[in-house]
Amino acid sequence: MVNALQKSHADGVPADLDEAADLIAAYVRRILAARVYDVAIESPLDRLEKLSGRLDADIFLKREDLQQVFSFKLRGAYNKMANLDADSLGRGVICASAGNHAQGVALAASRLGGRAVIVMPLTTPGIKVQAVAALGGEVVLHGDGYDEAAAHARKIAAAESLTFIPPFDDPDVIAGQGTIGMEILRQHTAPIAAIFVPIGGGGLAAGIAAYVKFLRPETRIIGVEPDDAASMQAAIQADAQVTLDQVGLFADGVAVRRVGAETFKLCRLLLDEIITVDTDAVCAAIKDIFDETRSIAEPSGALGLAGLKKYREREGTVPGALIAINSGANLNFDRLRHIAERAEIGEHREALLAVGIPEQPGSYRRLIQSLGRRAVTEFNYRFAGGSQAQIFLGVALNKGLAEGREIAQALRAEGYSVVDLSDNEMAKVHARYMVGGRVEGIAHERIYRFQFPERPGALMKFLEGMSASWNITLFHYRNQGADYGRVLAGIQIPPGEEASFATYLERLAYPYSDETDNPAYALFLGASPAS
Repeated sequence: MVNALQKSHADGVPADLDEAADLIAAYVRRILAARVYDVAIESPLDRLEKLSGRLDADIFLKREDLQQVFSFKLRGAYNKMANLDADSLGRGVICASAGNHAQGVALAASRLGGRAVIVMPLTTPGIKVQAVAALGGEVVLHGDGYDEAAAHARKIAAAESLTFIPPFDDPDVIAGQGTIGMEILRQHTAPIAAIFVPIGGGGLAAGIAAYVKFLRPETRIIGVEPDDAASMQAAIQADAQVTLDQVGLFADGVAVRRVGAETFKLCRLLLDEIITVDTDAVCAAIKDIFDETRSIAEPSGALGLAGLKKYREREGTVPGALIAINSGANLNFDRLRHIAERAEIGEHREALLAVGIPEQPGSYRRLIQSLGRRAVTEFNYRFAGGSQAQIFLGVALNKGLAEGREIAQALRAEGYSVVDLSDNEMAKVHARYMVGGRVEGIAHERIYRFQFPERPGALMKFLEGMSASWNITLFHYRNQGADYGRVLAGIQIPPGEEASFATYLERLAYPYSDETDNPAYALFLGASPAS
């Protein structure tokens, strides 16, 4: 999505920049004067040799994962706090955060000799709470998510006269993050085609764009957002700040429903484009970073590289370097299982197929013979009666998506029914672990995917609001080390009660999607052919 507000001159400078020269120059001065190096290092700009060779491009990674708190966030937090007057710093500071910003504020307070109160959601994983406490932060747990934690932090700030440290929407915070752009231009003096920046609230993108566009306006600054949390893209399209109803939480570091006013103003003016990527692309980028550096990025940290790869695939060869910001590495170890499972699909190295075969002896052998020497990565089946069996099949790919389509077409040519589930979220998260769940005699069943807050009482809240006439027919949950749980639930809803069920979902307020028409449900979990 190219920013429609930018009408570029032949020299690559948007017309808006001419009108906003004073604003940009003021930010450059702030960035040059930013106090970040009391706590931050000038992070390396590493060339990714393997990926550069594979994609035939000059690819670099800015290693903010190597900062003391494993994230860029300490730059903005420290700069904001270092610019407070002595009285404000002496009274103490407060912030709301589930992770990286919290650690940045706690570290800055310890270095500057002030008190830091950190309000974190009840769903925050213990490893992040412990990290903040170890840095001297006073942790207050409140609410199921950031919005509730932030509101509580504001109340405490007013009651105790503490200074609230915003995570992104503040000029000093933006300037602190902008020092990354200053370092990039100092570290790479050759031409830079584009810099890919993760966007949550927009502080990192705004700061880098302000500095780079001032000195090298020909360099494209491209924001990258998850496709299920694209709040900046939505704001630029609407030409105003908007609040998303809900955001996906996989890349929790950028799961922001509403971007800041100041960050929106700058990103609207300075960004050349926003690219969105899905979960599989992020997982593949995490694997790329590990293969190159033996370091593990958090999902939001790998977002920039995922966007870079998508841009390279779309644009082909471009003159100049492509640089991605690795914004952080605060990852729960438990999440690696899920990431590893999804990375192969994100790299287009695995196809997931639903294949119908005759329910008779010898069918397995004939199917495997049809695949030739291709490696089978998954094969799930359970007898369910009827004349046709449904196989959940994973096949390793060597040539990307085109090979997956060729395999599906070749199987169809041999008479098999084939549905490609490689892009089916329900199939990848739930159905692949539930093959064999088809039963007879279930009427009026609806299937929903939910995001439960990962805390005690979440399931009870789900159950307590349900009518006695609604029957749970299916339930699947698998811990993925995040601060939310992914749940697939089947519920029998008698005719005439659809409106009351819709009211229940609204009151429950858990993010959900209706999956009743999902082909993975019909093929593997729905009513048996014998029913």
